[in-house]
Amino acid sequence: MAQTTQNPVVQQKVIIPNKHGEKLVGILHETGSSEVIILCHGFQSSKEYNTMVNLAVSLENEGISAFRFDFAGNGESEGVFQFANYWREVDDLHAVIQHFSGANRVISAIIGHSKGGNVVLLYPAKYHDIRTVVNLSGRYDLNKGIEERMGKDFMQRIKEDGFIDVKTKTGSVDFRVTEESLLERLSTNMHEACLKIDKECRVLTVHGSADGVIPVQDALEFAKIIPNHKLHVVEGADHGYTSHQAELVSVVLNFIKEALQQDKVIPVQDALEFAKIIPNHKLHVVEGADHGYTSHQAELVSVVLNFIKEALQQDKVTSS
Repeated sequence: MAQTTQNPVVQQKVIIPNKHGEKLVGILHETGSSEVIILCHGFQSSKEYNTMVNLAVSLENEGISAFRFDFAGNGESEGVFQFANYWREVDDLHAVIQHFSGANRVISAIIGHSKGGNVVLLYPAKYHDIRTVVNLSGRYDLNKGIEERMGKDFMQRIKEDGFIDVKTKTGSVDFRVTEESLLERLSTNMHEACLKIDKECRVLTVHGSADGVIPVQDALEFAKIIPNHKLHVVEGADHGYTSHQAELVSVVLNFIKEALQQDKVIPVQDALEFAKIIPNHKLHVVEGADHGYTSHQAELVSVVLNFIKEALQQDKVTSS
């Protein structure tokens, strides 16, 4: 349960290995709440991006713990930077979620900006263990936006050379795009993935009306296909919400707090009352679990199965 803003907040570095053995580095804004919100940065960015920091600090001011981290190959994390890499970053996020779930923390929401917005939308399409997702300016059609970075005839050039070196304005190599990574991006279908998001998963999409990197129309496309979806367009905002951080933070916080309230549907005290009055009763409290056991399905299934098998065994003894 979220604690009050009077509780001391500790910001600590946390290192989590991903499935490839690379160390992912993040900052935990620890308020002592059972809930943790995970923040995911965008392309060639890091956990220090101002939107990530502002959201984490705003959450901690509400008494909600937040964790902002660097994907592999970015920021302080180990690994080599790669263009595209969407599904691998989804697995990085999964490693982070498993880490905190294993520590009996409830992952109440995942938030991503730009490419991170794509990652947090792809995540529930694959893993189905998160009920609240915030997509900030994610791209709907991943076939678009490539020519702006690589120039015209990029497919022909990459097939001939096997790679394209994307250069900075000064002419130095910024990063290399391989044919494999380009094809991975082109084959990542956001439409198909979003159709796999459970209707119980609530999704907020926020997008700036003046976004010059990813047009606001992309947000409208997400709104058409995601079943449990809310859209907020920030009028006049650019891709980084440069002059609109306050509105962005306010919209996201309100959505998160509303989601947390919905998850606290039935207090655990109700279970204690049943235990008092039902004569042949066994009680098991799943520490840190929300109403839908979002991050605690394994423990839930294990407890129920053990109870059923024990009952079946007792019935066999009685009948014999």
